[in-house]
Amino acid sequence: MPVTDEIETRLTKAFAPTELIVVDDSERHRGHAGYQEGGESHFNVKIRASAFDGQSRIQRHRAVHNALGADLVGRIHALSLDIGV
Repeated sequence: MPVTDEIETRLTKAFAPTELIVVDDSERHRGHAGYQEGGESHFNVKIRASAFDGQSRIQRHRAVHNALGADLVGRIHALSLDIGV
């Protein structure tokens, strides 16, 4: 399964978001550290879910990383998060 799909599946299961956009931004990083041929190394994620209500920015980021799991996060070089309610 493509990493983009894994991210979408795990975040949807964990948070039932009202908005979720996952963009593989790897091609923009060609020639930079962590780039891998074929992409799937750099991602931008925008997620909105009521589960984040009342959480600090750090708590939200930790929650997303926990939902993705160490196995998936370990395969991603860069993950940009835009998290809100």
